[in-house]
Amino acid sequence: MKLIAAHCETGFTIRLTFSDGAEGIFDGCELLKKRGPLLDALRDEAFFRRAFIDAGALCWPNGLELSPARLREVCVSAEPEQV
Repeated sequence: MKLIAAHCETGFTIRLTFSDGAEGIFDGCELLKKRGPLLDALRDEAFFRRAFIDAGALCWPNGLELSPARLREVCVSAEPEQV
């Protein structure tokens, strides 16, 4: 399992696409309820939006890395919008 796309949406949410074709919305607010030196920088929305994919994981410039398997577990399903 790998991430193949990540697009920041409003606030602290990121739309993710996984290598198995699944899509989901990652709510960073849940992550930010936790404490830790790597999480402090993410509380700044501009920094949070600097997320990128490296080797299939969701990463930030401060070294924080979230595994795609765990993200797949916590993401809310992203259903296609009805037109």
